[in-house]
Amino acid sequence: MPGDSVVNVDEDARDAGLRPESAVRPLEGEDGHNPVTSTATAHRKSPPHSGDAVATTDKKGAKSWFSIPTPLKRVFDQFPLIVYAENALPIRARRKGASNVFYIFTTEEDARFARASFNPSCLKWQTYLRIAGIPFDTRPSNNHASPSGALPFLLPFPSKSARSDDVTQSLEVISGQKIKRWAKEQSASNEVHEPSDIRYEAFASLLDHRIRKAWLLQLYLNPANVSVVKRLYTEPCSSNPVVQMTIAAQLHAAAETEIIKASARSSSAIKIEEGDIMRDADQAFAALSALLGDDRWFFSTSNAEKDNDISIVGPGLFDASVFAYTHLVLDSDETAQTPLMDWKENPLKELLHKYGNLVSHRDRVVELYF
Repeated sequence: MPGDSVVNVDEDARDAGLRPESAVRPLEGEDGHNPVTSTATAHRKSPPHSGDAVATTDKKGAKSWFSIPTPLKRVFDQFPLIVYAENALPIRARRKGASNVFYIFTTEEDARFARASFNPSCLKWQTYLRIAGIPFDTRPSNNHASPSGALPFLLPFPSKSARSDDVTQSLEVISGQKIKRWAKEQSASNEVHEPSDIRYEAFASLLDHRIRKAWLLQLYLNPANVSVVKRLYTEPCSSNPVVQMTIAAQLHAAAETEIIKASARSSSAIKIEEGDIMRDADQAFAALSALLGDDRWFFSTSNAEKDNDISIVGPGLFDASVFAYTHLVLDSDETAQTPLMDWKENPLKELLHKYGNLVSHRDRVVELYF
């Protein structure tokens, strides 16, 4: 489902459980002719008298009889006044010569200037595609418009063998881990390194659990940052205040449930300890800082030992995963030209500033890829 037919569904209509009405098209048969006018005007050799039956003859000579008064027939003969062409695709639908299209949480302006997404999951894969050297255009979207129910997803530009004049042809939607496999297949340089270090999964879990829990707590459960959630997630979905309140409540509940589920506690424990979560995040940052050390990229030393030259190893998916959080946490820093988050309260920033090499790593990715 390419282009805006996927993402630019009327948000108010979607939130109300409705689908936008399609544009009205002329009544046409399978052969493209109007069945009313073709029948009413098919036989005009002997105009009938008022009240007489009107005989129509098709191409095969078969006759059909309709009792249509002459005045009404004359009215029918005037239609259609105009036959409209088929509805055009949305303005931003993919055209010939376009690139791959990547749908993420972003704003119209940020998409236009190819800026970073304000969502960690989207920013992770956005960064990875740039590291892989894959050209793409970003488009703002939301989870409701995603085929998988979650962003991001990618619509690749069709190959030459698959292209045709029909730009509405079915295209493969790539999401989740499939993006990694697809990017490796498409990357011309094939320089995205994949760590073989056995510690990879252990350190990845720090991002997926400890740091993610702290992120959810700071963004969705901190009352001071309600305005951030409203501006980035609820207002773009609907202009209806009731719908906005409902979405905000759903986001709050989902974040709370995920934090509790991810915490190593009994199922009966329902209280979220902010101090414990932030302490876990601090320990995770410390472990990542120790892992990076003086290297430019994560796991670069272990991958280059056989070549005795760590300079040949560039960033990979783990670098993109770390950057997805560190960039957004530091986004309101004075070094950021265009803050995305505009945090009202940002305790994670205070923790992250303790680890200078993680801050430098974030600046390095920004300089090279954004």
